[in-house]
Amino acid sequence: MDIVVRAFFAFVFVFLITRLIGRRELSKMEPFDLILLVVVGDLLQQGVTQSDYSFTGLVLATGTFALLTVAVSYLVFRFRRLRPVFEAEPLILVEDGKLIEKNLRRERMTPEEVAAEARLQQIASLESVRWAVLESNGQISFIPR
Repeated sequence: MDIVVRAFFAFVFVFLITRLIGRRELSKMEPFDLILLVVVGDLLQQGVTQSDYSFTGLVLATGTFALLTVAVSYLVFRFRRLRPVFEAEPLILVEDGKLIEKNLRRERMTPEEVAAEARLQQIASLESVRWAVLESNGQISFIPR
């Protein structure tokens, strides 16, 4: 039972960390970020199982994470009020060619990052953009004028 409780708290910790990191950072992982995720995963495993390398410990820890993932998914589907807590809402970054600085600061993004993403999508200038929306998966959607 100790492993299940530890897995529950590890799940909550990972959830909070991913919400704090932000969707933009998670969508563009650098090699260092990948290494960091592997190390964090190993540290979590050690904290959850406390060096319990048994098959039972594996099943309990993995099953708890899987069950919590399915439970969160179901709760978000079933109860609309929980969606803002568990899922990021799309965020408008550009409106009628003008950057919304408040939203950029909120996501810790620079105007240069938005402009670079626009260029990758064959948009020469932000002035030709009606809306730029940071989607919940970290991608930016551009809607031309």
